[in-house]
Amino acid sequence: MNSIFSRSKDLQASMDSYIDRVEKAALIMLEGLKAYMNDKFDRFEEYCTDLIELESKADTLRRDIKYKIYTHMLIPESRGDVLGVLETLDDVIDRAEKVMEDFSIEKPEIPKKMKEDFLELIELSYKAMYELAKGARAFFTELKLVNDYVNKVHFYEHEADKVEKALKIKIFSGEEISDLARKNSLRYYTEKIALISDESESVAERLAIYAIKRRM
Repeated sequence: MNSIFSRSKDLQASMDSYIDRVEKAALIMLEGLKAYMNDKFDRFEEYCTDLIELESKADTLRRDIKYKIYTHMLIPESRGDVLGVLETLDDVIDRAEKVMEDFSIEKPEIPKKMKEDFLELIELSYKAMYELAKGARAFFTELKLVNDYVNKVHFYEHEADKVEKALKIKIFSGEEISDLARKNSLRYYTEKIALISDESESVAERLAIYAIKRRM
């Protein structure tokens, strides 16, 4: 164990709790959007409410961690990197929440023939976000494992890109949808779901750089 918070167990516990919330947000997003794709709209709304509540609690915890970092962290030169990880993880939770909120408000109709594609994209974005959370935990506890998780995030983001492109081609080249506005709506949701993996990759790249700095 090589914790950056080795002399502040309270801060370590708070950060663990925050990363737990990132993992849970990924799971709620996954199960919520799966429910939507399977026409279980009441269940989807329950997941949506759960994610909004989780995001609010994560924000409160994030502010508490920032206070502790400035008042208790005994390695001042690491503060910037820790805060950077914390803030960008919050961006990923926000992205997942925004996708769920958009589905809840606009209720896009997903063509039956495209649901499997959307489900594949959702699963890949979930995996990118989940591996990011594991990478963040490793950054604070087992630095040598960070690159393993970062590489997995890159893999799932790349796979999500491929599915995103194929799905957009299907939306615009197929004969099933003739209305341009509906095509654009489906493209919007394709891009928003894929953006979760993009955001996860962006944070993973930061983690990789911070990990290199800590090894120096």
